[in-house]
Amino acid sequence: MAEGPDSGEGRQEQPQPAAEPAKRKRDPFLDNVKFILIALVPIGHSLVPTLAADSARAAYIFIYVFHMPLFVVISGYLSRNFWNSNAKTNKLVDTFLVPYVIVEVGYAALRTALGQKWSLTIIDPAWLNWYLLALLFWRLSTPVWKRMKYPVPVAIAIYLFAGFSQISGDFSMDRFFGLLPFFVIGLVLQPEHFELLNRRWIKIVSGFVLLGAAAVAVFLASRGAKLGPFYYKNSYQDLDLSWYMGLGLRVGLLVCALAMCLAVLALVPRKETWYTDLGTRTLYCYLLHGIPVLIAKEMGWLSVPWLYGPLGVLAISASCFALAIILCLPETRTVFKWVLEPRLTWLYRRPSRS
Repeated sequence: MAEGPDSGEGRQEQPQPAAEPAKRKRDPFLDNVKFILIALVPIGHSLVPTLAADSARAAYIFIYVFHMPLFVVISGYLSRNFWNSNAKTNKLVDTFLVPYVIVEVGYAALRTALGQKWSLTIIDPAWLNWYLLALLFWRLSTPVWKRMKYPVPVAIAIYLFAGFSQISGDFSMDRFFGLLPFFVIGLVLQPEHFELLNRRWIKIVSGFVLLGAAAVAVFLASRGAKLGPFYYKNSYQDLDLSWYMGLGLRVGLLVCALAMCLAVLALVPRKETWYTDLGTRTLYCYLLHGIPVLIAKEMGWLSVPWLYGPLGVLAISASCFALAIILCLPETRTVFKWVLEPRLTWLYRRPSRS
């Protein structure tokens, strides 16, 4: 029974049990960003058969400059406290290694069913599976970056000098170094940094930044620009560049990508939207969209003549956006959770009680 305000002096108060900390509510802003980015992934992959058309090539360049860099920034931001939780640490196996092996075998079987030769190399991730391994190694390196005084300049220096080396794709090492600055930038970001972008004049400038980026993408596509630099993995030698041209290209690409990332972050709604909940299940869209996209490519559905043009870009984008919605639905997670998010509780020790 609670004591009243006029309790007698000298009465010893009973210690009150500590209130349980409230479960942290998800940030709708980040989920909004994640869904928009994941919708761009199948769009980019589906545009590949029509890249001979300038319109498709321009859309492809525009998407690839920023969509994976921003995904990596968000991944870094969400990794700030990764090692402070046993449950999150367990995910290194549950949602990285186990799904990685399953997806590798699954896509090898799918390619074989579509008439290709059986090929399975676990250390060399196939197609979209590179992200799981790269994110695994980024998160393993997190304690090192958090101990540094100047992590971002160091990460940028590594990113620039990595271009001098012929780094193989084994274990996604080429992408690990090529996108490293974006992960480290995400690690040092704080919530107040996102709030700085929530100003009207910044939103207006951001609109012009994206319009300018679209115009540059159209110009580059019309000049037949090579796509290698936009994958953030090729060495200067692979790109047929001198060392100083290679350094200049990487610096310019980093600046452009960061400008577009900031612009997108400024324009994405902060409040809950109809697609906020979908942004909580982006893993399923990322790992599963390759099945219909690969089938569509092999069957020639993405290569019909009328798709080579602006109308084709719109049709592919709309179809892939609908696909992203379907793959992020809770029903999709219910069906595939046992494969993509296995709960291997039997594998881990229980935390000891003090």
